[in-house]
Amino acid sequence: MPAAEAAESDGGGDPESLTQPLLNSQRSVINSTSQVAIVGAKLCPIESLDYEIAENDFFKQDWRARGRVQIFQYIFMKWLLCLLIGALVSLVGFFNNLAVENIAGIKFVVTSNMMLTGRYGMAFLVFSVSNFVLTLFPAVITSFISPTAAGSGIPEVKAYLNGVDAPGIFSLRTLFVKIFGSISAVASSLFIGKAGPMVHTGACIAFQLSQGGSKKYHLTWRWLRYFKNDRDRRDLITCGSAAGIAASFRAPVGGLLFALEEMASWWRSALLWRAFFATAVVAIILRALIDVCLSGKCGLFGKGGLIMYDVTSTNVAYHLSDVPPVLVLGVVGGLLGAVYNFLLAKVLRVYSLINEKGKVCKILLASWISIFTSCLLFGLPWLASCKACPAIAGEACPTIGRSGNYKKFQCPNGEYNDLASLIFNTNDDAIKNLFSKGTDSEFQFTSMIIFFLTCFVLSIVSYGVVVPAGLFVPVIVMGASYGRIVGMLIGSRSNLNHGLFAVLGAASLLGGSMRMTVSLCVILLELTNNLLLLPLMMVVLLISKTVADAFNGNIYDIIMKAKGFPYLENHAEPYMRQLTVGDVVTGPLQLFNGIEKVGNIVHVLKTTKHNAFPVIDEPPISVSPVLFGLILRAHLIELLKGRIFSPTPEYSEIDVLQHFSADDFAKRGSGHGDSIDDIEFSEEELEMYVDLHPFTNASPYTVVETMSLAKALILFREVGLRHLLVIPKVFGRSPVVGILTRHDFMPEHILGLHPSLIRSRWKRLRFQFPRILKFF
Repeated sequence: MPAAEAAESDGGGDPESLTQPLLNSQRSVINSTSQVAIVGAKLCPIESLDYEIAENDFFKQDWRARGRVQIFQYIFMKWLLCLLIGALVSLVGFFNNLAVENIAGIKFVVTSNMMLTGRYGMAFLVFSVSNFVLTLFPAVITSFISPTAAGSGIPEVKAYLNGVDAPGIFSLRTLFVKIFGSISAVASSLFIGKAGPMVHTGACIAFQLSQGGSKKYHLTWRWLRYFKNDRDRRDLITCGSAAGIAASFRAPVGGLLFALEEMASWWRSALLWRAFFATAVVAIILRALIDVCLSGKCGLFGKGGLIMYDVTSTNVAYHLSDVPPVLVLGVVGGLLGAVYNFLLAKVLRVYSLINEKGKVCKILLASWISIFTSCLLFGLPWLASCKACPAIAGEACPTIGRSGNYKKFQCPNGEYNDLASLIFNTNDDAIKNLFSKGTDSEFQFTSMIIFFLTCFVLSIVSYGVVVPAGLFVPVIVMGASYGRIVGMLIGSRSNLNHGLFAVLGAASLLGGSMRMTVSLCVILLELTNNLLLLPLMMVVLLISKTVADAFNGNIYDIIMKAKGFPYLENHAEPYMRQLTVGDVVTGPLQLFNGIEKVGNIVHVLKTTKHNAFPVIDEPPISVSPVLFGLILRAHLIELLKGRIFSPTPEYSEIDVLQHFSADDFAKRGSGHGDSIDDIEFSEEELEMYVDLHPFTNASPYTVVETMSLAKALILFREVGLRHLLVIPKVFGRSPVVGILTRHDFMPEHILGLHPSLIRSRWKRLRFQFPRILKFF
């Protein structure tokens, strides 16, 4: 691929050269261009984000014109937007939890009342039909309104924060479908969670607040005009993702660390403070709303609407003899997490083949999964034997209604069905039951085995259907049940009760699947309100992550890779140190002169899709050809719309600030930008000239052609570049060798140019699914 095409074509090259992502019908083909990715359920061209500031003369004059009032306004608005993000995300999170609890609660109460009267067939019909309708609604609105709202949204947000922009992932339609689709899908008893969609929801809210209104509908807010750039949007979306996790688990510090550890590719102290402020706002508002719910003003089932698993115990004590079981818990959790990631990736590939057949097939797949889930959830509790209610119980036994540790189901009075207490319930209530202290004798070993296997299967087959779905809560449920099983096997030989084993089991499976440590540790501690578990939880997370890393990557990275997002890792592959930037950049390169003919610019813009062009000065303007800078495609189009042309190739003496404003060159957050095809020129105008110097970034990042590709990658990622100019080592030649873009750092592209490196690369490839098979 020539360097001209490498100048960030972003989906505009030859369609035949766009190799499909992994989740495509051509399974044997590898995504080697990184210019298209699966967004929602279809292939879309993607672009990179302009995190670098274009320091041209126009930008410098605009900043010099700003006084102290404008600078104070910019800083004040940053904090105000973080306040609004925290407030709105907390309200949405509260509404989501409350709606799920009430909808699911009504469903379970109606079903349970029918079972109390012996109408088991009608109870199953009501249960399955209600689940079917609750699944059908999000499947339909996701398929027809916003396919980008399907899934958790964490891979898309993570890719955006890495510099990858995909169409529609933060639109108002996506926000609407994400909120209401997640409520309905979680309430439908699908084995999915709402934490992932909340991260995406928080990012959407932050993105919309940073828009500054809409030019299309003449609703623009001048006091937000400073945020119309990718750099500030990136920071606000980072705060939104942190607030999303904080609202999901009422874990403000955990949400902050989650954004730092998993989501953000760039971090600095100022962003840390603002993200902390946003999550603190979430915690305060949720605390106030919890008090409202505890007073009975949130509906019949509102008290369970916010997660807080109380396993605090004043007599938690563990000794050296308790460490070996915990180590085993971490090792097995890492293996289970690796297997889970491997199987989920395979299922997603199968689902992609079905989803490619159209919207009807997507909806039919979701409907079939709903029916399958209803049959399992209603039928499996019949396999468990009834247990007598304990003599001393902390709540009514058996439980009549939605939640509780002692579900009656089909059992006679005075007895309860322990499997129904877990499986015929919401995921939040199942976790509360598993995490509860003083419940070592309330669940049978066979019931826990059935429950774990059911959760494992349903979690794999449920994620990937065309509804908003998260993975956090399902993995917590699986891990908690697995921890309980280990606790039962160890029995009285450990000082830890089964509820604490459940917490540690959840930590081990989360570490094995998602490969986070610090953030998961703090989230679970904030969930359980038990700081005494900190040392054991740290050990479990470190071991499970280490074990799982030997087999494959974390689940979000696997999904990103499968979708085709060109994500830049924070490390360079060893073979990159064997190459220079000159080895991956080739010519010819499209250049513009500092004073260029209008017709030439129009021709290049119409015949290429590049998003940046080097600008050079040649004699007689300069003694020899020199690189002046880099100009963006969007700036060229805006400049041509202004029609500040000259009949002769001379420097422009016109004050550009009189003809343009900063808003004219602001980056649009959503929608399509202006196209060169929308501008009409006369024959006379095409023969005129335009001075590009005032609008050219005169200080772009450049590297010499002999620089190591590994060093260039670190520079490209850490600074957040979209274009990196390559200049020759020996002067006298062309002042520019080529342009490096995100595409040029993709392993598939590099190995396509240098096939001899494939063998050494595969020895160290992190995402290598077949390695799982060696374990078996």
